[in-house]
This record gives sequence, structure tokens and C-alpha cells, in this order.
Amino acid sequence: MNSHPPRRKISPLLLFIIGLILLGWFFAKPDRRVHNPDATPRAITARGDLAADERNTIELFEATSPAVVYITSIELRRNLFSLNVHEIPKGTGSGFVWDREGRIVTNYHVIEDASRVHVTLADNTTWKAALVGATPDKDIAVLQITAPVESLKPIPIGESDTLLVGQKVFAIGNPFGLDQTITSGIVSALDREIKSANGMTIHDVIQTDAAINPGNSGGPLLDSAGRLIGVNTAIYSPVGISAGIGFAVPVNEVNRVVTQIIKYGHIIRPGLGVSVANERLAKRLGIDGILIARVEKDSAAEAAGLRGIRRIDGELYLGDIIISIDGALVRNLDDLRQELDRHKVGDEVTLRIVRDDQDFQVKVILEQVG
Repeated sequence: MNSHPPRRKISPLLLFIIGLILLGWFFAKPDRRVHNPDATPRAITARGDLAADERNTIELFEATSPAVVYITSIELRRNLFSLNVHEIPKGTGSGFVWDREGRIVTNYHVIEDASRVHVTLADNTTWKAALVGATPDKDIAVLQITAPVESLKPIPIGESDTLLVGQKVFAIGNPFGLDQTITSGIVSALDREIKSANGMTIHDVIQTDAAINPGNSGGPLLDSAGRLIGVNTAIYSPVGISAGIGFAVPVNEVNRVVTQIIKYGHIIRPGLGVSVANERLAKRLGIDGILIARVEKDSAAEAAGLRGIRRIDGELYLGDIIISIDGALVRNLDDLRQELDRHKVGDEVTLRIVRDDQDFQVKVILEQVG
């Protein structure tokens, strides 16, 4: 007879638990690597002086970033269930201090349809802003805040008519809400055209590859001297983020528009004193030019003898068709506005007119229409 007790089998679960215990003990045991108490970190290699362009970028940012502001637009929205009206953030953008009187410049589309606008300065103080005036045609708006003078750091104004393709530029703004961000690039092209907030064409726009993303709108585009050369307005991107193609309204136009908005609350436009026919109607009639629908009473156009659409003995007669202004062809309302914007109130322009199949020229002294 076998006197030894029967052997018991160890269950797989017990083996698994024992394995976990041993594994934990292995990793928890003291580090047996050799430690040298006298070891010190490796010596740091001296960097040396910054490159000249690096120093310039740093100095430019330090000098101009206090002028850049963060803009939050608020809109009113009614709750569908309670019918209560709530204020919610509509969007964010950038802007910059124009002068020590507290005027702030930004894009019109940044504050469009907002019920309230807040401006946050570089010192992190936030101020309620009032609208001084805006022009959707140029996508420019001017705001007013009541911040103390010592908090307002106006940005230096440059010029855009001397820009060259290839020169270095910098964009400062608040992309995606990340405030005080600087990017650099070059002037990629000049004399571009983009559509404004109301669908009108903005001419002579600066194209740059400096990274411009949502939130940069309304911020400054600077040259390497830290001067304002444009207002960042739009990007061309199939995915909504920077693809290396950004656009800025040139500072010469911004300076002209902002000065008029501050002085008058709107821009002063030179005009002819006429109302023009709908472009679709003109195209349907096969007209290649600007069809005058009506001539304003006591206007410059009336003084020059221009005619609008009229009815004589029950028959409708077409008005004069403007073909060119000072030799520049005009085929649509965009062309007409562009050519008139090159002049000021009181200038005399020469119109080429077609009337009853007769082609002739008329001189008109431009009058104020805005």
C-alpha cells in the first residue's frame, strides 16, 4: 500500500496569481544600477550672439505687440424653449491701436452683426467698444474704447505703394484665440483682388505667405521696420487654416478710409450723381458698360447733360451708357467704383458715353455722394 498522500494539482488561476506577484516584485525591487554620487550634468555649450534677423524679429515683436488687441464680438440669441434672450460669443479676431484717443482698427467682418464688442489690450484689460464707423466695401471698421492713454500704444504707420514682391513681412494677431502670436513670411504678390464682406471687390490687395489663420483677421501686417503695411483680412485655404496664401488690405487705403471714418463716421465717396441699372438687366440688353438708370436732380451728371432711362410718348428710351472713365474701361459696378475711388471730390473726369449709337466724351466734376 502506498503511504504517500496524493499529489494535488495547482490550478491555472493560482499559477497566474503567483506570476503576477513575482512580476510585481521584479519591477518593485531597488534599482541595482551603479550610481555615481559625484556625477554632474554635461556642460552647456555657449550659444553665442543671435543672428541679426533674429534680433530684428524679437525687437519688432517687443515694440509692436503692445499695439495688437484681441476682439470678442457678442450676439443676442433667443432660447427656443424659454424664449429668453442670451448673450453668446459670436466670434473673435484681432485689431490694433490706431491712436492715443482710443480708436481701434479691425476688419468689418470681425464685428459684423455683433450686439456688443469687447477689446482686450496687451495688458489683459478688457474694454467695451463702441462703433465709430465702418465700410464693408473695404472690410474696415473703427472702434472706440475709453482705456487710459498709458495703456494705448499706437502702431507706426508705413506705406504700401513702395512694397516689393519678396520683401519680408510679419503678422501679429490672435489665431484660434492664442493671443500675441507672430508669424513671418514675404510679400508673395501685389495687386490682388478679393471679395469684401458685402461682395464688392477690394483691389490692390497684398498677398503674403506669412501664416494667417482664423482669429488673425483685423490684425496688422508689418514690414521689417515694424511699420503697418496692411490689415490681415482673408486666407485662401480649402481646409480653413493657413495654406500659405493670405491677403491684407494695403495701408494706403486703410489710412485714407480710417481717417475719413474718424472725421465723418463714414467714408466720403466721389460720385457722378447717377443711379445705375442692375447689371443683369444690362447684360440681358447686351450692354457692355454702365447703363445710367436715373440722373439725380441738381447733380454733377445733370450739369454735364447726362441722361437716364426715360419714357417719351409711351415709349421707353435707354439712358446713357458709360464705357470708360479717363480712358479706363468700366464694364460693371466694381469697375466704376474702383475708378471713382482713384479720385477725390472736385476732380474733373472724362467719361466716354454711348447714346443712341453715338460715341462721345463728357467732362464731369465729381461730387460728394457719401
